[in-house]
Amino acid sequence: MTTSSDDARRSLIARIDAISDPAERLQDVESQEAQLKVDFKEVRARIARELKEGRTWEQVGEFFGVTGSRAEQISRASR
Repeated sequence: MTTSSDDARRSLIARIDAISDPAERLQDVESQEAQLKVDFKEVRARIARELKEGRTWEQVGEFFGVTGSRAEQISRASR
């Protein structure tokens, strides 16, 4: 992880921690968590598609620690 991603994560946590109302803070955490899950799923899909160039799905699956079929699903951002 790069320093900039560490800084971004720390900044997000600090912003959330600065919310004084715990119910509002929880709501923000849950909202951020849900959006990050969607965003990371798309990032993983792009990575899988990039790794596929010149490789079999089985080989791509090895990077992810999954089967080739699952790697192909990841590339389509499938559940």
